[in-house]
Amino acid sequence: MRRTHHRRLFAATLFVMSVLAPVTAAPAATVHAQTVRATTVRAAVADRSHRDDCPSDGLDPALTARLDQAIADVRRQAGIPGVVVGFWQPGKGCYVRATGVADTTTGAPMTTDSFFRIGSETKTFTVTALLELVDEHRIGLDDPISDYVDGVPCGRRITLRQLAEMRSGLFPYTLDADFQHDLLSDPTRYFTPQEALAYGYRHQNTFGPGERFQYSNSNLVLLGLVVEKVTGRPLAEVLRERVLRPAHLRHTLLPHGPEFPQPHPRGYTDQTLSGATEDATDWNPSWAWAAGAMISDLHDLRHWAEVVATGRLLSPETQAQRLMTLPTGFPGTSYGLGIFETNGWIGHNGSIPGYETVTVYLPEQQATLVIEINTDSSSQGQEPSTLLARAITAIVTPDHVYDGSASTK
Repeated sequence: MRRTHHRRLFAATLFVMSVLAPVTAAPAATVHAQTVRATTVRAAVADRSHRDDCPSDGLDPALTARLDQAIADVRRQAGIPGVVVGFWQPGKGCYVRATGVADTTTGAPMTTDSFFRIGSETKTFTVTALLELVDEHRIGLDDPISDYVDGVPCGRRITLRQLAEMRSGLFPYTLDADFQHDLLSDPTRYFTPQEALAYGYRHQNTFGPGERFQYSNSNLVLLGLVVEKVTGRPLAEVLRERVLRPAHLRHTLLPHGPEFPQPHPRGYTDQTLSGATEDATDWNPSWAWAAGAMISDLHDLRHWAEVVATGRLLSPETQAQRLMTLPTGFPGTSYGLGIFETNGWIGHNGSIPGYETVTVYLPEQQATLVIEINTDSSSQGQEPSTLLARAITAIVTPDHVYDGSASTK
């Protein structure tokens, strides 16, 4: 067992299990849930034609050539099978490219209309739903988690704000050795939020509430449960009705299990029991739920970058609280309420076995950057999406080079 892989996979932020069992064999409630999930996937696939993600004349040809070369160099050096990149800036133009392969076996090319698992970018959606409830005075950021969820270690002292800031001190369930073994032994397994959290509850909290930053998916799973408790509805429905629809994101969803709209690339990971690279496309992401299970595409992520960074769905006061970022211990990166800032760029990255993404917005220049790749295997000790973001921003926004992430898988 290669524990270096497990630490990288689970210290920071997975489809083979059938979701459409024969109707005659399933209870009515199960059939209804399966129908809802199938309908959600079909809705995400619909109406995707005639979209132009680069409607202007594009960037200066010299700049475009430099980007082409930089992306090719990083892709080769980091061993990234396929890359989708989108960059948009008013007055400068846009750059949208898909390079490399979506399937290393067939050689099928990567395409810009692909769906991707977006990992921890899910956190920006979950926290947005939470903050909408703050705006409606249905919850308070300084409420203790014990008001909403029972059994949380030190729950009377840990606030919703500290959970969103990654400053709760709760032991990350993804660091538990039994969780790592159980998931990697059967990556098609379905985990409930409570089952996932229970692995972390076996351990003492790592520090007192609010004392420092530690990235932990336990925090966001709990916030997902808070949203469900307060609204009385499943998180996927809340996100669809209260976040995705108002933001006009028609190709983004929180899956129940392994469902994955087409087209999507195959995803490759070396975070396995043996350490060998495997195809993780159909792994079940339920373990990540409110912290990292969502799916989206380039078109939606482009628009979400600006929505979440500018607070379009929130009051100015609540957005200001969201953007009060604090040091993470990672040079150049600070973290707010489910969002980070790195050298002026605001947003989040995501990593889940087989896939990585970056979705960030630079308010000073009204620039947007989206990166999607079909591997999460580290290179030079760093996430490959970070290497790409750094290389790209060094060319298009040299005064605001993306400086990394808060180990945000």
